[in-house]
Amino acid sequence: MNGTIDGFSYGAVTPVAGYLMAVLGSALGLRCVARCVHYRQGWKPGWLALGAACIGCGIWTMHFIAMTGFQIEEAPIRYDVAVTVLSLAVAIVVVGIGVFIVGYRGAGVVTLVSAGAITGLGVAAMHYLGMYAMHLPGSLRYDPFIVVLSVAIALGAAIAALWAAVSIRGFASSLGASLVMGVAISGMHYTGMAAVSVHLHNAPATGDGATPVSLLLPMLLGPVVFLILATAIVVMDPLFVAGHTDGRRNGSPRAASRGRGPEPAPARPRAGAHRAERDNRPAWSPRPDRNATHEQRAPR
Repeated sequence: MNGTIDGFSYGAVTPVAGYLMAVLGSALGLRCVARCVHYRQGWKPGWLALGAACIGCGIWTMHFIAMTGFQIEEAPIRYDVAVTVLSLAVAIVVVGIGVFIVGYRGAGVVTLVSAGAITGLGVAAMHYLGMYAMHLPGSLRYDPFIVVLSVAIALGAAIAALWAAVSIRGFASSLGASLVMGVAISGMHYTGMAAVSVHLHNAPATGDGATPVSLLLPMLLGPVVFLILATAIVVMDPLFVAGHTDGRRNGSPRAASRGRGPEPAPARPRAGAHRAERDNRPAWSPRPDRNATHEQRAPR
């Protein structure tokens, strides 16, 4: 018997909340990566790790907020705690691999594609690993075509996110990129969920695992608190507070806009130049001999 799936049992609450968490994680992650690429100040590995954790937590939080609204009318759903935690670790680690590749190797086409492929496959693996954590008296079946489509969306979203991190500097542009990333992450999730069908068994439901409310809501508290703390760290960053959100490095805006370093300071005048001007003679002119006569010293 096929089960009746309801992916929006709480209405628009779970999709909107999940989308906002995906946007928050993407915005913080893009800001951290952009800070490492466009600025020299700070500890680069630390900022890249923070960015990877923000993006990974944002993706994982979006997924399981959406899963709290996923129900099967004919059967209860339980979750394996260990596999659920493993899916969070996979999200952070795999996103971190892509972030570190781009952070240290730059924005070349080959680099972006390879790092985006690793990150996108990791996002898809997190999603389907989270689905594997579900226990129910039946089996999940997937439409292969829709699964491939969801993986393609994850790959495109990952490549676009990494490109935005190394190419977009302005705060408004980064915010716009994070809004698009939120749409891509949510789209990948709900596309993957559209591939699911449930075939229920005749065996009675087992009580193994935790219910969505008893497991997911407490587990979501940790990543949400982490994203809030990460927001405070990013907002209190001296470069952010000083308003350097447009990619300027140390130096004048004109030099930064041309991709050059700071303009050199004007050269200090040679010692004795001002005295030479006052005496109306060049600074290199020799001094007159004190032992010379008045006629020899006088100009002709």
